[in-house]
Amino acid sequence: MNIVNWTPFREMEGFLDRYYHQPSGFTLNGEESALKSKGFDWRPSADISETPKSYVIKTTLPEVEKDDVEVTVENGILSISGERRFEKDEETETQHRIESMYGRFSRNFALPSDADPSRISAKSRNGVLKVTIPKIKEAAEKTVKISVD
Repeated sequence: MNIVNWTPFREMEGFLDRYYHQPSGFTLNGEESALKSKGFDWRPSADISETPKSYVIKTTLPEVEKDDVEVTVENGILSISGERRFEKDEETETQHRIESMYGRFSRNFALPSDADPSRISAKSRNGVLKVTIPKIKEAAEKTVKISVD
């Protein structure tokens, strides 16, 4: 008999991973997924970090050309969208299993109040898109006395 280390939320993590990464539009309770209803096929993963001077979002986009990615800011929302195209190497090649995501993708992030949208920069390198969001230099806080009438 094998002893198995039981992790109570392993099944839920597996379910959520399948739900958010299904290319076929996996649905919950028969409802169309939010991504599919908006015309997107998949949602790339993102890592968000913070330094004293900026916020950094790293999004994994393997085999996506930088010309196929669009980064925009509108009404305090940073949007990363684009398309990963499926390319067959040879006419005689037979695909047996495809686990990679292809098609249109999108991610949206609400910018924090101290973000400076006018200085956002993005770089694509080795399949990772790195978006740097500088922080606004906060003025020294002053104590202001408010008179009560």
